[in-house]
Amino acid sequence: MNPLKHIKAYLRHPFLMTCFLLQLFSFPIFGQEKEQNWALSGYIKNLQTGIFQNHPAGDSYLQDNLIHNRLNFKWFPDEHWTFRAELRTRVFYGDVVLANRDFADLVDDANNDYFDLSLILFDGKSWVGHTMLDRLYVEYNKNDWEIRLGRQRINWGINTVWNPNDVFNAFAFTDFDYEERPGSDALTIKKYTGIASSVELAVNLADRLDETVIAGRWQLNQWNYDFQLIGGYMQDSWLLGAGWAGQINLIGFKGEWSYFLPIEEELPTSFALSLGFDYIFEKGLYLNLGYLYNSNGSLSDGIDNLFNFELSAQNLYPYRHAVFLQATTAISPLVSTGLAIIYSPVAVHPVFFNPSFTVSIANNWDLDLIGQLVFNDTSRAYTSPIQAIFLRTKFSF
Repeated sequence: MNPLKHIKAYLRHPFLMTCFLLQLFSFPIFGQEKEQNWALSGYIKNLQTGIFQNHPAGDSYLQDNLIHNRLNFKWFPDEHWTFRAELRTRVFYGDVVLANRDFADLVDDANNDYFDLSLILFDGKSWVGHTMLDRLYVEYNKNDWEIRLGRQRINWGINTVWNPNDVFNAFAFTDFDYEERPGSDALTIKKYTGIASSVELAVNLADRLDETVIAGRWQLNQWNYDFQLIGGYMQDSWLLGAGWAGQINLIGFKGEWSYFLPIEEELPTSFALSLGFDYIFEKGLYLNLGYLYNSNGSLSDGIDNLFNFELSAQNLYPYRHAVFLQATTAISPLVSTGLAIIYSPVAVHPVFFNPSFTVSIANNWDLDLIGQLVFNDTSRAYTSPIQAIFLRTKFSF
């Protein structure tokens, strides 16, 4: 393995070469006064992971590390045009990489879309370097029109955890370290018809029709609620869905649903519904309660399916039903803590615990301690086959 060979290949790519130069010079640049027609921001994170696995044949412990750098570049040549490029560069090293010979290929395939905008920088025995442009688009705004072409985030979801309306780029709640969420190589055309109303058409790029999503969205505000209606074609199925966000007294109330009707009659239909309620107490305690119905979800699969099921808007969670409860609060202006729990009333009664603790240790510096613990019912007793703990340090600029 020769890392220099891979780095040279990386530098020969014209656009990635530009992003690489931005990355090299980002630290002296961000401290200077930015020009009015461009902006550069980002962060660098270090994530240390400990994974405990409990099996009848014997317990095991894996330690993994991730260095993650992100650069967000915007250019405004005039009042109507915006160019945006965001580069995500990660270095993985540790036991997980060592145990999986195909780790580099798995990382390279994830989150890419029609165009291959990623590159494996190096692939060693226990470490892998990878970089990817997960945003790369041009946007035109004039009067009430907004047109965007390129790799972009098409965010049609409303709820906090599960989004059946997010038909272009669904995401998993367990992937907490990817705040920006995946993007799609697509064209979107949006027309604003009022202060809180609009119509939008979006289509992603694909080699085959059964991989294409062509959908429209209508947004409006009525009775102090924001509503949306979506419809179109999604990968060999007709799509119809809706969503809303408002309040019942002081309790936030959100929901969305999507119905998928396959063009081929022998295939089953799919339906997903998510509901969410949230409330903030006077002293800052935040509560969030959610529910998901997923017609494609299982009633009998084991807990291992929680981390390896095929994620899509038609299958947002591996189980038929799921209940979400989250509580967060600020202990002080610099310290906050929280706990999220997901339970599914199916055969193995899986429970997912997600405690978190965050400290702002200095200006632009954050320290997070995050846990992911899984429990399920085996032989009428709850056991925890997997426990993971994450320590993350983040510097933003």
